[in-house]
Amino acid sequence: MTTTIPAYRRDIYGPAAIVDPYPHYARLRALGPVVRLSRQRALAVARYADCKSVLLDDTTFVSGRGVALNPVANRLGRGTTLISDGDEHVQRRQTLAHRLTPKALRSMREEIGERADAVVAAAVDRGTVDGVRDIAEALPTSFVPDLIGWPQEGREHLLRWAGATFDSLGPLNARAVRTAPASVAMMRFARAVVRRRTMLPGSMGDELLQRVDRGELARSECPALMVDYLAPSLDTTISAIASSLMLLAQHPEQWQALRDDRSLVPNAVNEVVRIHSPLRAFARVAAAETHIDGVTIPRGARVVVLYASANRDERQWQDPTRFDVTRDATPQLGFGHGTHGCAGQGLARLETQSILHSLLERVERIELVGSPVWGLNNIIHKLDQLPLRLVARRDGVQA
Repeated sequence: MTTTIPAYRRDIYGPAAIVDPYPHYARLRALGPVVRLSRQRALAVARYADCKSVLLDDTTFVSGRGVALNPVANRLGRGTTLISDGDEHVQRRQTLAHRLTPKALRSMREEIGERADAVVAAAVDRGTVDGVRDIAEALPTSFVPDLIGWPQEGREHLLRWAGATFDSLGPLNARAVRTAPASVAMMRFARAVVRRRTMLPGSMGDELLQRVDRGELARSECPALMVDYLAPSLDTTISAIASSLMLLAQHPEQWQALRDDRSLVPNAVNEVVRIHSPLRAFARVAAAETHIDGVTIPRGARVVVLYASANRDERQWQDPTRFDVTRDATPQLGFGHGTHGCAGQGLARLETQSILHSLLERVERIELVGSPVWGLNNIIHKLDQLPLRLVARRDGVQA
């Protein structure tokens, strides 16, 4: 075993590295199984096998001491689904998890498909669109707030608030500080919604209050649970849909492959998430001295798990930078893995697949008509702008 850990002195949370993180990830993988991030004073794992092993060992690498790279977010997030371990985590996750099981999602499939088709039909009618605003954001924002039970009041702030929540989980840099008021505002609003009981009837939030009334849940837990499910269900899905549109526009042969065989759509979503992982990274804390691939990890060390790097690791993937919808991308880690895997990933997959199926029904070609613009967020890798032209099918076949 060894305690010699190479240092990486560049800031992987700087603006340029957020826009194009992949050269940094490649250098981190080349340095060794464990690398010290000098700017963040934390360790990092960037290779697929090491990331997966850390994520699966949730008794050694714990989340309850914080998954962020700053103490403020870790303190404020104690007891949430994200920042909890063991029975506490299981209990919090199971509180609403039945709403997102495969069986529950099957009951939503028709409604989501109809909403997706309405979004795509409107975009095709316009012809030239912003793929982020007009498609990627349009479907989740029309469905997820209803599912959670968010009242109409305040919905105009949800995307900004959700993005700020993720920004706060990175290091305490300028972005985290600048967006902190929005993150606080989201939690305050959630508390007000619970206090006023203004959740939509039949929603997740309404179910939480019914459990409070039966003495099964403390009212104080409800706001955090609502935010726990709202923010990830918006941002990860928006990222996946927008990246799908961009990649299929950039690779028309892959779009044609989907047109030739629509059974590839679920796999295409996995490949999109592999190439452009919605989640960049979260941290874990070593509860005891341990080892990663022969490297000694001291007790109490904070270890950053770089999902997005793992998904491009040449040790795991053949030709990892190539976008290929026929590749078996099932093992990708873009939604996390193990106990803390994204609870909303099934919904994200369903929404992204629904958009793709609607596009296949209505669209001949997806063309870029300008340069994509990547957003700046410490945790979520996402596009801010995606200028597209949707060329309608000439045969007139529509859903």
